[in-house]
Amino acid sequence: MATYAETLDYLYALRNRGAKLGVERMAAFNEALGQPDRQFPIIHVAGTNGKGSVCAMLEAIYRRQGLKTGLFTSPHLIRLGERVQVNRTPLNEDQIIAWTARLRTTAETLAMYNPEAHPTFFEFMTAMAFMHFAEEKIDVAIIETGLGGRLDSTNVITPRVSVITSVSYDHMEQLGDTLTKIASEKAGIIKPNVSVVLGHLPKQAETEIRRVAKDRHCGATSVREVFENNFDAYPTTNLIGDHQRINAATAMLAMCHAGADLAVPDAVAREALMDVSWAGRWQKITLRDGRTLILDAAHNPEGSEALDANLERLVEETGRKPVILCGTLGEPRAKALMAVTAKHASAIHLLVPDQPRACPHIILRAFLAGKFTGKVYDDSVDELFPAPSICEAGEADDILVATGSIYLLGEILTRLETTSGETDLQDKL
Repeated sequence: MATYAETLDYLYALRNRGAKLGVERMAAFNEALGQPDRQFPIIHVAGTNGKGSVCAMLEAIYRRQGLKTGLFTSPHLIRLGERVQVNRTPLNEDQIIAWTARLRTTAETLAMYNPEAHPTFFEFMTAMAFMHFAEEKIDVAIIETGLGGRLDSTNVITPRVSVITSVSYDHMEQLGDTLTKIASEKAGIIKPNVSVVLGHLPKQAETEIRRVAKDRHCGATSVREVFENNFDAYPTTNLIGDHQRINAATAMLAMCHAGADLAVPDAVAREALMDVSWAGRWQKITLRDGRTLILDAAHNPEGSEALDANLERLVEETGRKPVILCGTLGEPRAKALMAVTAKHASAIHLLVPDQPRACPHIILRAFLAGKFTGKVYDDSVDELFPAPSICEAGEADDILVATGSIYLLGEILTRLETTSGETDLQDKL
């Protein structure tokens, strides 16, 4: 039996092969495993932003109703097992060892005559989720796409409802340089005769998705159609921000289209929405010295818009600007993030996530030029978080906000909890 370290080494090797878009390998892998995804109903969720929150909300709704839930999301923040959860219990090390050993035999058989047929890291984790959910005999699975939709490894499934939470500019190298092209990739999850639920989408993106839905004989319903322009009618949630109320409405609408056996009373669903756990979304942590650290992912321009609103609300509530710790991947994301950071920060600590495409300090500073006159520090996660529950940024009475890449937040959470973690085992996108 391999150790957990040896298992991670094997998975590292899969990740180092890179991310290969396309469903052919995953379809073959899934078929060789007996198509375990056919043993439970599925809700499939894609979108530029909000898909993780919508997945967490749907899981909370069904678990509050007493159903046994499966949740597959990515990336993980601290430990690999976070990606595959049953009733919000992540896979433990022993389970990951056992599933890896079982899946590896099938994967290597497929690759025996064609090395290109070997599953990628993300395909391996997708199969692990399907197998674990089937063995656990879950009542419903909520499956989040990894990237895009049409060519994502999760797209071998046939769900009860396909959900597209939002469409904006991100991963344009893989998905296209217009909202119509990106929407077309997201719409790739739409299956014939399967209901489609839409969050708030730009007009041209919604037009494209509705075109695909019509071609595949699917009914498509948007949050705007149901809740119209009356924002007071949108369901409330404990996750902070107006965008989370839109996500809550999207989750409610998805639940309503998932079938009679997955129907949940309105009161139960709304109660569950006030008890959603989703790390890195305006997540408040009390440090050892009593200060508050808020972690809020803003990994693309649309996410930065939501961050802008949350920071504005924070300044209004506290009467002062926070110290902001930030870093991200790619210059378009950095430009948007630095503009919002400069607007609301009292001081800024620039960080470089441990990712190949992370923006260096010099690029982050360039986007601050002429926009911010306060102190700017070039820092590292290890320097700012030297021990569990300790942050060296700011003064004794400062509120701290860490934002930007979800990978950066994972590194910070790892340092806050312990000096060791698995955040290196990421998708590298």
